[in-house]
Order: sequence, then C-alpha cells, then structure tokens
Amino acid sequence: MAYTLMGSSISPFVRKVMVFLAEKGVAYEHQDVNPFSPPDGFREVSPLGRIPVLRHDDHVVNDSSIICRYLERLHPTPAFYPSDPYDSARVEWIEEYMDGGFIPVAGAKVFLPLVLRPLMTGKDADETEPRKVIDNELPPFFEYLDNQLGNGGYFVGNSMSIADISVASLAVNARLAGVNPDAKRFPKLHAFLKRMHARPSLQAVIQPILPLLGKRWKEFD
Repeated sequence: MAYTLMGSSISPFVRKVMVFLAEKGVAYEHQDVNPFSPPDGFREVSPLGRIPVLRHDDHVVNDSSIICRYLERLHPTPAFYPSDPYDSARVEWIEEYMDGGFIPVAGAKVFLPLVLRPLMTGKDADETEPRKVIDNELPPFFEYLDNQLGNGGYFVGNSMSIADISVASLAVNARLAGVNPDAKRFPKLHAFLKRMHARPSLQAVIQPILPLLGKRWKEFD
C-alpha cells in the first residue's frame, strides 16, 4: 500500500491525519500543497479545493475525518475508534466538535488574524477583535472539553482515540496564536494538551512550523 498525503501541516486538518498516521505507525509520503495556490490539476483530486487529500495507490480519499476512518479500516490496530457503538459515536462527536465548532472560532477568528495574515501581509496584527474572542468565545470550548475528559486522561475509555488526536492536533493552532487553556480554570484539559503535545507524533508536526509561525507560541505552565 502506497500512501501520499497532500496538504500543508499548517492546516489543523492535515495535521490531524499526520498524527493519526504516525500513531498508527503507517508510512506515507507528504506532498506539501497550499490550497490558496494549488498545483495544476488539484481540483481533479479535491473537488472542493480543500486539504487534506489522501492518495492510496489508485484511490483518492478526501476530508480528514473520512480519511482517518478509511485508514482505521485498513489498519485496525491500534484501534482509535471504539468497538462499542455509543463510545464510537462519542469519539466522533468530539472530533466533529473540534472540526466544526472549535476551529471555525480558534482558526478564523484568532489564528488567521494573529498569525497567518501578518505573515502573508507583513503587517502587524490588529489584536482588538481576536482578544475579545480569546476572552469570551474560546473559554466555553475549553470548559466543555475539560468536562468531557475522563479521570484517566482520555476523552473516551482508557486509551487514545480519534477524539484525543483531534483535540490535540487542532489545539496547536490556538497555541500558535498564544492561547492555552488556563491550568487553574481547566486543569484536565491543560494537563491533557501538555502531555499530548509532548508525544513524538505531535512534536514531529509542531517543531517544523515553529520557525515560521511560532512568534506567539504559548508554552505550558
């Protein structure tokens, strides 16, 4: 089986698949693709012009959640989707909570104006609106995630799942914008991210982007 993952590790969704593959121990080639200036023919493999795209031999799979589910079926161990139907639904809900809820706020309203746009334009960021989002809109996400974490340090059950990979991978964008869950207010989530971001799979996708995007990088307490 030959895998090629297309996309940039700046993207939280590409990063999620990269971490998923690393934790599975599955080898792949990475083709860096900027969706804002894609290579010729990219729409043929990505009809919506989005990343990531997974090429598997002669097959093409789109969307990070669908890609991870596809890979789980081909490489079932270690299992990142529980066999219990309800537990599986719960981990996929946490994944969707991050993809469809957290990132549209932390990405579009915080990471984009504070990190990406200044990099692209060479102009200093206007922090007024992002600061309001950091103070008012992100804490409810952190509170929910903190409440969902089990006492064993995982979101569902006693082992890593797609829920844990999703939260850890997508939270990198918030750290790049200088945001971490407060250790006193959200102790379980803070400890979870500190532990997860120290894993080799996360370090492998974090360290290469810090020279370019790490000006505001927030260390853990």
